[in-house]
Amino acid sequence: MELLSVVSVARGVTAVVGLFVATLAYRGYRRNGSAKMRALAVGIGLLTVGVYVAVMLADMVGAGNGVVLLVRGLVTVISLCVVLYAITVA
Repeated sequence: MELLSVVSVARGVTAVVGLFVATLAYRGYRRNGSAKMRALAVGIGLLTVGVYVAVMLADMVGAGNGVVLLVRGLVTVISLCVVLYAITVA
């Protein structure tokens, strides 16, 4: 297998598993009405699926490696801030 296809498969699997975990957290929010679970679902979704989508979009528009890393870093920081909010504030 080529390195690029291995990386793509690994990113895809991470996004799918993260979407599953975010869905479970969202179901917990719907069941209990807990704002913490909603924020956790959004944070996990952004951390996994959001990063995947952001990197794929940046790659599709032909952005350079630096821009792709910047976009990935920004989405990661935002999602971790949402998870931190879920754990500490909500």
